[in-house]
Order: sequence, then C-alpha cells, then structure tokens
Amino acid sequence: MEKKIEIVVYRPEWKESFLELKRILYQQTEDIVLAIEHVGSTSVKGLSVKPILDIDMIINEYQDLSEVTARLQELGYFHEGDKGIEKREAFGRKDSFVPWENDKRSWMEHHLYVCPKDSKELARHLAFRDYLREHPEAIKEYEQIKRSLAKRASSRVEYTSGKTAFIEGVLEKVFRE
Repeated sequence: MEKKIEIVVYRPEWKESFLELKRILYQQTEDIVLAIEHVGSTSVKGLSVKPILDIDMIINEYQDLSEVTARLQELGYFHEGDKGIEKREAFGRKDSFVPWENDKRSWMEHHLYVCPKDSKELARHLAFRDYLREHPEAIKEYEQIKRSLAKRASSRVEYTSGKTAFIEGVLEKVFRE
C-alpha cells in the first residue's frame, strides 16, 4: 500500500535546506556545473506542497554527465537514468544522510536531477517555477488542485497525472508569450 500523500503549509526552512544542499553539491562539482536551481513546488514561497525538494543541476553538455555522476556517487547519490524524460538524469540517495558530509546529518527528502543547459525539461521546470512565483492567483489554484488530489488520489501516479492539465496550461501560456 502506498503512503498517503501529505500536503503541508509552506515552510521557510525549505529554502535554507536547499541552500545548504546547494553548497555541498557545488563544493563537489563547481568546476563542471553551471548552476544549481531549486525548482518544483517547495521553491515557491507560500505554496502548500509535499515537503520534497526538487533540485536541478545544470551542466554545459551531456559529455559532462559521467564526471558529475562519479562525483555525486562520492556523496552517496546513484544514477537512476532519465526515467523516460529526455535530457533530465535522475539521482537517488543511498540513505537519508546523503549527501554524506562530516556531521552525519539526516537531510530533508529531495529529488536531484542533472540536465544539460539545452534541456527542454529544465526550461519547463524554470518556466513553471518562475510563473508561479510571479502569479499569486496561480499559486492558490495550484494549491487547491494539489489538496484535492491528495485527498482523493489512490496513488502517487494518479496524484501526479492529476496536476498535468494545470501545469501544461501554465507552460502553454509562458511559451506562447
């Protein structure tokens, strides 16, 4: 049986957790990675969400992936492939202490992706995040959709697919402009 989807009120510490993770990830990869972006719902101030950070690491080109992968493995991440999304490589964590650092800290749950700078999925992540940050009415609408889906969705897949129409509608507006 799948774990119930929990939506919680926005917490400022999510930004702090992202910044701490970003610091560690940059220390390990700064000569290869162009940027590290906090994307997804936890990056939108005021939006109630599932408390899971989404992080996109941006590389110049795909040939840099093997070196980034090797360095992320040293921190306890493992490469999961693109999971069906072209030019967006997913990384899992071996345990809750990943990224491993000296203090053996248990980190907030997070999803880590590596994308080349020309990735369509990266562009979508950034465009959707930025749109929500600039449109408070969209935040309210998206939050209502998330809360409704969390109550009635029988699986995480159903929850995710239930958000698709809203997300695609926003992206259509953004990329049409």
